[in-house]
Amino acid sequence: MPQPQQLAKAEFVELIGGSNGQPASEGKTVPVQFNPQSLKLNFSNQWSGGDQPQGSSPQFVGTSTTKLSMELWFDVTLPIPDAMPDPGGDVRRMTQQVAYFMTVQNPNDPNQQARVPPKVRFRWGSFVFNGTMESMDETVELFSNDGVPLRASVSVNLSKHDLAFEFNQQQRGGSTPGIAGTTPLSLAKAGDSLQQMAARAGISNWQGVARANGITNPRQLQPGALINLSVSVSS
Repeated sequence: MPQPQQLAKAEFVELIGGSNGQPASEGKTVPVQFNPQSLKLNFSNQWSGGDQPQGSSPQFVGTSTTKLSMELWFDVTLPIPDAMPDPGGDVRRMTQQVAYFMTVQNPNDPNQQARVPPKVRFRWGSFVFNGTMESMDETVELFSNDGVPLRASVSVNLSKHDLAFEFNQQQRGGSTPGIAGTTPLSLAKAGDSLQQMAARAGISNWQGVARANGITNPRQLQPGALINLSVSVSS
């Protein structure tokens, strides 16, 4: 008799490091209690000019941000997944786990650039979004007779620079690979060269990236071109 298929659970994963073309490693993982009903993605571009009558056409400047928003529910009166810590009857102990990604984890680090909230990956099946948690709004919906919060809704907004689509490839049997299954595509801005884009991503082998993407003129990229910076072909 076939086994029932297990429901994929959404989760937030801390991203640690990742530079010089190397993928980030995964740290703290925070699963959700209930999967979101929907995910909202917002892509925005920057344009200049073109706002005057009979003026020049708008010029593409570059991307600003890609944003992901969702609403999550947490309720201690309902079954708690085994992967989640025991909230002890207070829903705030569950939402506090999500707030981890809003909190500076190294406030006393002498390096000012290290005193920032952690990068985060939202992963749900084949859907992957890597960025930072921009905002988190929590609304307590239900209290016990003693005034203990029991249920809360949490609105989360994640953002990242550049337009990038990432896919977590599902393997047979429902297992999910880690970072190696992620395919990021970066958007070329006006005036960008491939060498500049690779440098921003911490990649030195821009020639190999050009060969892998079939780019014949890496000095003059077409604005808006989607480029996979995670692949390269050696000479």
